Amino acid sequence: MDTRQWLKQLIGFNTISSHSNMQLIAAIDDWFKLHGIQTHIIHGGCDEKANLLATIPAKDGGMTGGLLLSGHTDVVPVVGQLWNTDPFVATEDNGKIYGRGACDMKAFIAVMLALVPEFKTLNLLKPIHFAFTYDEEVGCIGAEFLVEHMQTLGIHPEGCIVGEPTSMRPIIGEKSRQLYHCQIQGKAAHSSLANEGCNAIEYASDLIAYIRTLARHMQENGPFDHDFDYPSPTMTTNIVSGGIATNIIPGICEFIFEIRYPPQFPLENLRSQIQNHIDEQLLPDMQAKHPEAAIYLQCTSDAQGFTAMENSLITRIVRMVTGIQDRLKVSYSTEAGLFQDAHIPTIICGPGDIAQAHRPNEFVSIAQLALCENVLRNVVTLFCVQLNNHPVLI
Repeated sequence: MDTRQWLKQLIGFNTISSHSNMQLIAAIDDWFKLHGIQTHIIHGGCDEKANLLATIPAKDGGMTGGLLLSGHTDVVPVVGQLWNTDPFVATEDNGKIYGRGACDMKAFIAVMLALVPEFKTLNLLKPIHFAFTYDEEVGCIGAEFLVEHMQTLGIHPEGCIVGEPTSMRPIIGEKSRQLYHCQIQGKAAHSSLANEGCNAIEYASDLIAYIRTLARHMQENGPFDHDFDYPSPTMTTNIVSGGIATNIIPGICEFIFEIRYPPQFPLENLRSQIQNHIDEQLLPDMQAKHPEAAIYLQCTSDAQGFTAMENSLITRIVRMVTGIQDRLKVSYSTEAGLFQDAHIPTIICGPGDIAQAHRPNEFVSIAQLALCENVLRNVVTLFCVQLNNHPVLI
């Protein structure tokens, strides 16, 4: 199948992170087996989800070293979004393919799969590895098991491309991201007896407003890194839940906020500011009304940022093939840091515009698919076939 056919099939699998991805993994597994390529299905901690690792060995049978191409199989939900078409039925119109995951990041996976027969015919000096992971959208969970499994197998790629949507521009950095869950525990009461209650929503609102004040200060004062698409740190409250009835003072309110920050950001200072506001401003007032009132703040996700190694072979090759030398960094998170932490030099480069990701009517252009095909062909040729014959890379 070609890239467009693969993309349409992949979009048809509803792989929202809360769902299984096993049907998609089975289709990919069948494709590699059809071409006589060995695969490893890696479940990690969940039988309903799996990573898949496949390798086209070097001509001497070697499986270690070489190039890793990686993409995640899960997509974000569509609930509450207004789509013009069925998000899980690919729709081609005016040079674009629409559907959930079309951009983030089934387009790159489709290109990977479509090029397998072509790559299989190459006279490889180094192997090509293909990784398909699960639950990237909820914390890069699958990739951790994949990296561990590669280490167990003794597979140590010398370079990796994570194909998140970058409009085929090489991305050399991403911000770190922490996610916090905050629970405000007040006291429920009938709303006609308001003074007997401790309104958890009101105190949550106070803390959310304080977080917004800190976010504005960071936006205005930095620290700044102008290589990023958004140069300052950001902090946003993204989920709030509280209250059970219109005539009950809410006893509990919960919210989730995130922080995205560049490497030089003093994270501990920010966390201390928030905790001090809780301890010195909110809790004394709450506990004067209800001695058992409490505020619980917990970091539930800590994704470290990523900075590419400029002198690594994969960075130099991708820069040469794309012709882009700019130092481009992004504010969103990917699996790139996990691979690089495993001593695999990594760069982010894939088809589609990140502005389309997670939105209704998500799409990727057919021109981006074609560009990705050409870039991967050239990168694979230079990295795995002609390396020793290219003076720029020796």
